[in-house]
Amino acid sequence: MIYFDSAATTLQKPASVPSAVADAVSTMTTPGRGDHPAARLAADLTLQCRMAAAEMFDVPQPENVVLTANATHGLNMAIRSLVSPGDTVVISGYEHNAVTRPLHAIGGVSCRIVNGRLFDREQMAEGFRRAVDGGVKAVICTHTSNVFGYTLPMDDIAAICRERGVPLIVDASQSAGIQPVSLGRWGAAYVAMPGHKGLYGPQGTGLLLCGEGQTPVPLMSGGTGSLSRQQDMPNFLPDRLEAGTQNIHGAAGLLEGMKFVRSLGLEEIRRRESQVIRALADGLERRGGYRVFADPAGDGSVLSVLPMKEAPETLADRLAEQGVAVRAGLHCAPLAHRTVGTEETGTLRFSASVFNTPEEAEAVLRMM
Repeated sequence: MIYFDSAATTLQKPASVPSAVADAVSTMTTPGRGDHPAARLAADLTLQCRMAAAEMFDVPQPENVVLTANATHGLNMAIRSLVSPGDTVVISGYEHNAVTRPLHAIGGVSCRIVNGRLFDREQMAEGFRRAVDGGVKAVICTHTSNVFGYTLPMDDIAAICRERGVPLIVDASQSAGIQPVSLGRWGAAYVAMPGHKGLYGPQGTGLLLCGEGQTPVPLMSGGTGSLSRQQDMPNFLPDRLEAGTQNIHGAAGLLEGMKFVRSLGLEEIRRRESQVIRALADGLERRGGYRVFADPAGDGSVLSVLPMKEAPETLADRLAEQGVAVRAGLHCAPLAHRTVGTEETGTLRFSASVFNTPEEAEAVLRMM
């Protein structure tokens, strides 16, 4: 199979990831639930995972790295920690349902949506300058669109938030492990990310990076292995947000995935992935018959296209019959499609990982 659906989940993993998961299954239990070797191994593993993430994403201390089930889990905690009914928030026009649905569920939240031409970063930054004022409770923004591979001007958006004293929540689902992500440089309140995409970890893993001075609201209450006599959740991280048994086996795989990303380096990862995406975009533009949503900067791992003679789902099915995995539809981000004008049709999305090659791109072009 030629796999071009890594924006959903990376399928090809470095061999160290499944090996670490298998080893953890047979050697580790739960940290904080005993002083025997299996529990101590698990405690050491989670600390290593937090330390690796803190170094990679510029987090002041490893305790501020919370292990989550996925990015959606982290975003829900972050959003509910800062946003209440009646508040006004600013979001981009490229947000995923992992942002818009939690806001809808809170109820009574007013959303200012900053729109802008696709891939026009200056216009997007200017839109945030106009929208963010003293009446805004939080800015919640995707770093890179999961539909179009559009990396928003996060440094500019973060500077606006700092300047105006508005907390920032970043959805790094499509950028972590590909683009530079820095909690410290942005001064963000929270950054959420999955483990199973650009970090090459297993499904069921994720990270919530918490800025200094934040008092996050737990989604769940329960055992943490700490302060067991009291009935309130601990007021310190990471225990405050990690009720119940954590996915230690997944964390073992995630740690190896992060090590793999660090060994290659973000620049090399982007070079490889953008080379494949450019080959697909250039080939389809030369062929004609497709609306190609390609970043003019040529730096991305996601490419959406709209075939003019058939539905995206039809083309996706036809490619699947030939052994090619892609995704068609709205990609859980109807707001992004509304912004660009593809809400009625959706798009066909190619998304690359470091395991894809230009030769695979050429093979797919011959099938279309």
